[in-house]
Amino acid sequence: MINAVGRELPEKIGDYIVKPYAGAKETIDAEKTVASRRKPSKRAVNGTKLMPDLKEAIKKTGLRDGMTISFHHCFREGDYIIGLVLSAIKELGIKGLRFAPSAVVNIKNPSIVDFVKDGTINRIQASGIRGELGDAVVEGLELAEPVILRPHGARPHTIETGDLSIDVAFIGASAADDFGNCTGQVGPNACGSLGYSFIDATCAENVVVITDNLVPYPCVPISISQMYVDYVVKVDQIGDSAKIGAGAARRTKNPRDLLIAQRAADVMAASRLFKDGYSFQTGAGAISIACTDFLAEHTEKAGIVASYALGGMTANIVEMHKKGLVNTLLCSQSFDAVAARAIVENPNIIEIDNSMYANMFNKSCALDKLNFGVLGALEIDVDFNINILTGSNGEMMSGIGGGPDVADGADISIVTLPIVRGRIPSVVDRVFTCCTPGSSVAVVVTEAGIALNPKHKSYEMLKEDLQKAGIKTVSIEELLKIAYSLTGVPKPIETTDKITCIVEYRDGTVIDVIREIKRD
Repeated sequence: MINAVGRELPEKIGDYIVKPYAGAKETIDAEKTVASRRKPSKRAVNGTKLMPDLKEAIKKTGLRDGMTISFHHCFREGDYIIGLVLSAIKELGIKGLRFAPSAVVNIKNPSIVDFVKDGTINRIQASGIRGELGDAVVEGLELAEPVILRPHGARPHTIETGDLSIDVAFIGASAADDFGNCTGQVGPNACGSLGYSFIDATCAENVVVITDNLVPYPCVPISISQMYVDYVVKVDQIGDSAKIGAGAARRTKNPRDLLIAQRAADVMAASRLFKDGYSFQTGAGAISIACTDFLAEHTEKAGIVASYALGGMTANIVEMHKKGLVNTLLCSQSFDAVAARAIVENPNIIEIDNSMYANMFNKSCALDKLNFGVLGALEIDVDFNINILTGSNGEMMSGIGGGPDVADGADISIVTLPIVRGRIPSVVDRVFTCCTPGSSVAVVVTEAGIALNPKHKSYEMLKEDLQKAGIKTVSIEELLKIAYSLTGVPKPIETTDKITCIVEYRDGTVIDVIREIKRD
């Protein structure tokens, strides 16, 4: 089969029946039914749900070979929960589990790859599997079935409908009481919003809260209620606070990145949608953070106030809020220590469920009212398709994240990236892995020029607005020519026929697959 972005797909991949991506808005109506899988919690014994250790809690859940376990990735590279739980499961001799976290960051000690090799894990579903695990998968790590990768907004719907049925959800919390009320906003290892784990708490068959900060009942604030929690376990340490925001909240000094960021902010400021009450999501990459700073300057100069900022929060978005430049922050995750602590201090910084953020099958989600969305990318092609997953030699570099959701939901989606990275072009004829369809991308901003997508719904409006502001544009073909003039045309990445990853779009259809990299 050939899908709507020109990717060749098989009809089946093992037992997985492929529904090819058919284009934006093409499959929504057929899939609106949501089957609630919410189960009542087990009654507390002797007035507490506190278990003596992880092994005892795991035994109480009835976890057996072949079941599905989930985690959230709000502790990012500072996470200890996954290693603690998988080690306990291994010691109990449980095998063949489906590992279904919201995402996998680069956790090295212990290595998740080792739990695959010893048979504890044999299937994986997530938004991303960056780091050692991702590299091992694209190089042919043996699993019972290909990894399924899906955007943040798709995961809640998949869980709600039971397509991804979670047997035991392990939820790390920086503070919890012995009845399971918990939060990530306070405590020595605060991570901020627990938005990614709300769907797990409400839909999993069993929920285990793990904390290193047991507080008197009731825990305040309550992010996840005791109503959904079966067991509580106290451990020595849930994470490394120094690494929870590692690599996220860094302000770049790179002149190239600053130029791209300023241009992206200039595009937003030139748009007729940039007016009192506008909304935005900028993200946490180096260029995105700089873009937020420039956007704040434009907002202050224009004498307007944004209605809300959405998604992952950073220190400089919190600064905008404190200065009165944005009224409300709808926070699905916190990218740094400042953002993590800010929720509890400011009533207009609101912790939101990831389903409210980006699930397109809800009656509505916050992205449906978003004006501007700024996205990062590893590469983009002449059809404006985005690759955020795989690098120049096929290695797994990142997760899908919320990019496809934001591109589709925002009125104007802006992709920011350098024209080349080292000797590798970022603008190419055809992306290696398609994660976001070009039809949802409005603008590409590089240091070599700004390109508008003539097929995007905002094209005529944005073209007129940029002309009025004196902002020059080029074609995507011109950007490709510049990139190749600097690097030459890259050699195609050679792959085998073995499919290692299935890449789903936000509607559950297959937008691409990743095949095993052929090594010499």
